[in-house]
Amino acid sequence: MTELAGTPAAPAPRHRSPLLAQHGAVPAAGADAGVAWHYGDPTAEQRALARGGAVVDQSHLGVVTVTGPDRLTWLHSLTTQDVATLPPRTSTELLVLDPQGRVEHAVGLVDDGTTAWLLTETAPALATWLDRMRFALRVEVADVTDDWAALAEPVDAEGADGEPVTWRDPWPRTAPGGTRYGPADDAHPGADRRWRLVLVPRDRLVEEVRTRQAAGWPLVGTWASEALRVEAWRPRTSHEVDDRTIPHELDWLRTAVHLHKGCYRGQETVARVHNLGRPPRRLVMLHLDGSGHLVPEVGAPVRLPGAAAPTAGGAETAESGRPVGHVTSVARHHELGPIALAVVKRSVPTDALLLVDCDGGAVAAGQEVVVDGEGVTPDRPPARGPLTRGLGQHPMLGA
Repeated sequence: MTELAGTPAAPAPRHRSPLLAQHGAVPAAGADAGVAWHYGDPTAEQRALARGGAVVDQSHLGVVTVTGPDRLTWLHSLTTQDVATLPPRTSTELLVLDPQGRVEHAVGLVDDGTTAWLLTETAPALATWLDRMRFALRVEVADVTDDWAALAEPVDAEGADGEPVTWRDPWPRTAPGGTRYGPADDAHPGADRRWRLVLVPRDRLVEEVRTRQAAGWPLVGTWASEALRVEAWRPRTSHEVDDRTIPHELDWLRTAVHLHKGCYRGQETVARVHNLGRPPRRLVMLHLDGSGHLVPEVGAPVRLPGAAAPTAGGAETAESGRPVGHVTSVARHHELGPIALAVVKRSVPTDALLLVDCDGGAVAAGQEVVVDGEGVTPDRPPARGPLTRGLGQHPMLGA
């Protein structure tokens, strides 16, 4: 069985998991290099993970710690999330933005009462940047990826006292101070996805997995976890983020951005786009036509069809035939078949039938809207007076 094409390119893995020695293990590539793509039966592995009884090796993720009495207020001042008074063993998510509001780092954060644990795909760069920002504050930063490894479990629970450090994925529950560009929490396809990362000493990784296997949980690969992530519209730094990404485009204001906290780098862009609406691009899930057995690569252009194949509503646009976005993640789902996430221009009609370029031809793709095509949230502040053209209707002219 060949690997899905187009996983994002990545440098050589920092660690090669000892679990790759397990019988049937097929190594993953790209951003997941260093762990297993599957262990011989990816369909059965997906089903086990979806049922809630499996363990996933995520030891290729990075772990950064911040210690010292100022750690939470310091992280609060630097990032998009309100963590100044974060209770121990309460998981959250935050972003580090550049001055223009573009995403640089995405972090899962949990504090155990003495140490803030940051799980990320960009550990070396994040640790270096944080260390430069310490100034005179009482904080210490360390990249501890060499000492700690993450195991993923389909469990919707925080770690309890006496248990290992555990980060519970908040997606897609809209956090206090957050907002959404997609459906309500209970209507979101990610509402039933349970996912948490348990940190274990790296030298005990195999033993910890064997304990779970003895309890009846199979070890499954990233083919399974990625398929369920794409189904849940869950953005990932190494896949959905590029050098232009702002959090609104990926519906990341749900879980990672607090709109009413103090200043942080990039806040002006976050507030402006929220208040005025309409981020320039939007995340979409694609249902790919699998009849031709063609699977696109990550980065493949997404196009509006030409005149022979207009939108579902029958209308052509000025963009017909031109690239309007690109694929960011590709997966084979055990029930849905080939699916993908893509970032497209906000102006692409939400009912448009799309084409995705593949080696060997183009495949048709139906959209599921992740970020609303209007580009506004339910709690956008009301307009004051005339609006810039294209942002809405002047109240004196009627609805």
